[in-house]
Amino acid sequence: MTIEFLAPFYLWVKSFHLMAVMAWMAGLFYLPRLYVYHTQIAPGGDESARFMKMERLLLRAIMNPAMIATWLLGLILVLTPGIVSWTSGWWHLKLLSVLAMTGFHGVLSKARREFAADERVHTERYWRIMNEVPTLLMIIIVIMVIVKPF
Repeated sequence: MTIEFLAPFYLWVKSFHLMAVMAWMAGLFYLPRLYVYHTQIAPGGDESARFMKMERLLLRAIMNPAMIATWLLGLILVLTPGIVSWTSGWWHLKLLSVLAMTGFHGVLSKARREFAADERVHTERYWRIMNEVPTLLMIIIVIMVIVKPF
């Protein structure tokens, strides 16, 4: 199903979609790195409180709005005529990867609440590994959208 009315706005929607993706990705790259550093300091101090504030602002002021904009604009794009071939395999893997990225966002959000309670549920090593997740998903998404290998 597509909506003809959207066709003339395609390049505008695509431009704003890419800006939203970049803002969201910046947060997805940076927040786990903040968690790496946050796990290195003792709970309860001024330094921990500073990390809590940075993490909260990053998530609420940048990442959440950027994720919402990414999804809304992405949905508009797929409803634009001629943009997506619903039978192509690349589209399904790209969608699955975006859903995984959204799930990862949820993991980061839950962790922020744990850090806000001064809990250290995961180790520094865990967050170092998790810091690579958005990079892997980004690689898959970009290749699917640009190369469309299948």
